Amino acid sequence: MKKRNILLIGILAISIMGSMTSCEDYLDREPTTEIDPEAAYKSFFNFQGFVDEMYMCIPNIMNMEVSTWNWGEEEHYSPNGKNEMVAQVDRGEFASLRKFIYNTGAKPNSNARREKAFWQLGWYAIRKANMGLANLEKLVGTDEEKKLIEGQLYFFRAWFHFSLANYWGGLPYIDTELPSGEKLTLPRESYEDCMLKAIADFERAEQLLPEHWDDTTVGQASIATNQLRANKYMAMCYAGKAYLYLGSPWLKWMKGESVDYSKTVVPSNYNQAYCQKAADKFGQFLKLVEGGQTRYSLLPWEKYHEICWTEGENQRMPGDPEAIFRGPRYDSSAGSVWHQYLIGRFMYSRSWSVYPTANYSNFFGMANGLPIHDTYDVFPAFAKASAESGYNPERPWDNRDPRFYVNIAFDGNRMSSSSSMAGKEFANLYSHDPSDPHTYRSPGYNNTEGLGSTTGLLVVKFNKRPNGTIIHQYDKANQGCWLLSYMRLGDVYLMYAEAVAIAQNSTSKGNGNFDFSALDAVDKIRKRVDGMAVFHEKYRTDLAAFLKELQRERAVELAFEGHRFNDLRRWLLLDREPYTLKTSIEFDRGEKIVHTPHTESATQYKVLNPREEIILKRNFSKKHYWLPIIPSSQTYLYPEFGQNPGW
Repeated sequence: MKKRNILLIGILAISIMGSMTSCEDYLDREPTTEIDPEAAYKSFFNFQGFVDEMYMCIPNIMNMEVSTWNWGEEEHYSPNGKNEMVAQVDRGEFASLRKFIYNTGAKPNSNARREKAFWQLGWYAIRKANMGLANLEKLVGTDEEKKLIEGQLYFFRAWFHFSLANYWGGLPYIDTELPSGEKLTLPRESYEDCMLKAIADFERAEQLLPEHWDDTTVGQASIATNQLRANKYMAMCYAGKAYLYLGSPWLKWMKGESVDYSKTVVPSNYNQAYCQKAADKFGQFLKLVEGGQTRYSLLPWEKYHEICWTEGENQRMPGDPEAIFRGPRYDSSAGSVWHQYLIGRFMYSRSWSVYPTANYSNFFGMANGLPIHDTYDVFPAFAKASAESGYNPERPWDNRDPRFYVNIAFDGNRMSSSSSMAGKEFANLYSHDPSDPHTYRSPGYNNTEGLGSTTGLLVVKFNKRPNGTIIHQYDKANQGCWLLSYMRLGDVYLMYAEAVAIAQNSTSKGNGNFDFSALDAVDKIRKRVDGMAVFHEKYRTDLAAFLKELQRERAVELAFEGHRFNDLRRWLLLDREPYTLKTSIEFDRGEKIVHTPHTESATQYKVLNPREEIILKRNFSKKHYWLPIIPSSQTYLYPEFGQNPGW
């Protein structure tokens, strides 16, 4: 079968004949059999096989073996992970990013997690969407079948443009099938224009796609996978997210307009008109959710871990009924979870690990709803702790937001009940002599160089069971299924809160199509957490104070789920202290104390001489708001297309 490769901005984009690999598999074609390239478009079954390859272009943000997905200030790598993605981002070396972002070996028809990447496969999927739209009239089928195909094509053209533009800024918006011999002259569009075109495509998809595929005739044949297929609500919510990103402060900066960089959030930095459109989209969706008219709902607190993972359920995909948009889970390995977060990783093997920074853990406030300090832009947090909050530096783990305990492990937490872990059952994370091999901050129980916790904390979001026990051995990891959503319902409530607060210039007013106020939306998230108070009165009336507290709420609710980097960018905080800092908690152990609720599995000790120390400062500038195009030679393909500023 003849293949033609077309270089579009340095991406391998292929012709109809060359893009039929997945369709051939879908149709179970004999290897020696030639098929008519037009066959892909003639029936729904064939055309859906063509579309299915676009789903396989979505990188799995949690399943990348040698990378992590959290590029904000939430994580710090062990020293022996200096060549991994977070460590490279910390050094400002964005041009070294691989796998999740750039991967010359990316393959759309592969089930290998290492063979996915946004840059290559994003452009590939966009071309396929345009090819499908150009050949849509060839489909012989029912009106339902034609709408399903067309809706998916518009959705993916929008979603991949949206994703590419959010990392690289304004790019050409390719909305037609480009002839292979045509000279490339497409200029880079503004970020705003890219987003508006993506929104238009999302809205077309919204009109064409079903609320849920299970309710369609053709969907009866794919019940097991329908929750992953593009639907009306996915398109609606992504249109809302695109509007919110346009409404965020970074648009003013992109357009060269004056931006107020005050320490507090300045509502006037937002674009109110775009935020109103975002509130309308989210409000339309959430009204249906609150009315029980969709399949979506917040997971109850006792199943909160299922946002990210399940265990012992025949590899059941996590997320439902809260997950809105997910990509496929490639191959069967726990992937990056093994390499980054499983506690046994630094106890038993020679590999690198990732640890939550102390400054990020400070966002987890108190169970009474208050932050641990009055001001967010401070270092060190301990020195600014608010007496009103009830935070006690001698017992810093007490009475915290319950989400703290399901995300982070601290000194004294029980990490294992296994007899093989005798003497190591509890996390010893106090400051110590580095030569001491008996603590979790030492090089490791196998004396692995630089593998102990660098921050005095551990991430347990991806391995802590509801009963408090920890998954830490490979045989247990194999029983689980890990997957993060690109968008989940909790995120939508928080995005709506941000959008409607700006749109209404109020924390207490609902939207025109949905009566929830910004406060109602955030309180909805808080109320799902057992033992957590709603927004405190001191943040409920002042809009700027509310928005700052909302930023903290997003850091807590969406912790370690891959949102932080983009949030910091759109709020123009990426290059500002203290968001450029990564810190550790240092302290000495005092007397043994009685444990508190939420920490039944802990053996706690009083904290003496607590201090927060800077272990890394990221020297970011405005150029780091966009990723560079790699390799840079791609920016010289034609004059109208250029590299991002500063790279």
